[in-house]
Amino acid sequence: MQAFVKIKSGSYRNQEVRDEVFPLIKQFQLGSKGGYITVDGTGRFGKDKIRVTVATPTDYELVEAPATVPATDPADDEQRMSEIAERFDILNEMTKAVLNGDIRAMIVAGPPGVGKSFGIEGELERANLFDQISGRRVKSEMIKGTASALGMYKALYKYSDENSVIVFDDCDSILLDEICLNLLKGALDSGKKRRISWLADSHSLRNEGIPDQFDFKGGVIFITNLKFDQMKSQKTRDHLDAIQSRCHYLDLTLDTMHDKILRIKQIARTGELFADFDFDQLDQDLIIDFMTDNQARLREVSLRMAIKIAQLKKSFPLKWVALAKTTCMKSSV
Repeated sequence: MQAFVKIKSGSYRNQEVRDEVFPLIKQFQLGSKGGYITVDGTGRFGKDKIRVTVATPTDYELVEAPATVPATDPADDEQRMSEIAERFDILNEMTKAVLNGDIRAMIVAGPPGVGKSFGIEGELERANLFDQISGRRVKSEMIKGTASALGMYKALYKYSDENSVIVFDDCDSILLDEICLNLLKGALDSGKKRRISWLADSHSLRNEGIPDQFDFKGGVIFITNLKFDQMKSQKTRDHLDAIQSRCHYLDLTLDTMHDKILRIKQIARTGELFADFDFDQLDQDLIIDFMTDNQARLREVSLRMAIKIAQLKKSFPLKWVALAKTTCMKSSV
């Protein structure tokens, strides 16, 4: 069975943890900086393995698995869903402003699986379709996954023209590479001219006819799962502070498991989440209730997980719950 622990008094990265329940990974240990306990912090901190600082083993206790999620005030939930929807509306409007050239750059931070990329990708597709219909060169692209420094330099050059936009999605490795960070800072510079340079010799650039420096006039959107203020390295944080000062920073503030559940409910209400499944309202409610009741045990709480469970319900209407518990929930320890 999965063990759970209630931390009476502790902290994680200078944030107080008091009277909160987490799935237990490893009991009390002593490290170079004192005692700690290892727990699954997905719901509270967005990470599945964290060390919460505690003074002694008496600062926590083993507890029964939470059978149900504590009740919340429906009025409070409605207010919170409105706030979440407003943040995503702002994201869409800001994306349009970057595409129009009114805003130079934007960073979007939030946990995985909540739809950060969806609205941005939709706006890019509409802009690119208009360019294609008009017979013009497509002026925007979304780059996903790992990007090397040289690859980033090439991408910035390709979309360096005025009103061009490049979106880096799920490219968090860029934030851990000093050369990439310097290129990004150059692209986001607040001066009239944004000069990007590649000072190292490169056969690849010469073969592709790319100069070793150019003026970047385009826009940049950077989508990340990381919180800038939670980075461990002071050197990296200094770079991120410099980046943040150069552009708009939108934190979607989906910091708790409950917020993620409310985001799923919000998207379900629009009809978009389960549009491909021909579910009635009862079917949709059953899926969301299952996720709500089992949120501490699910491998992740996200729009993707809701779709996975919906696929099981569509394919196995009589035993989808058992299959979801087997394939979508963490193994017991």
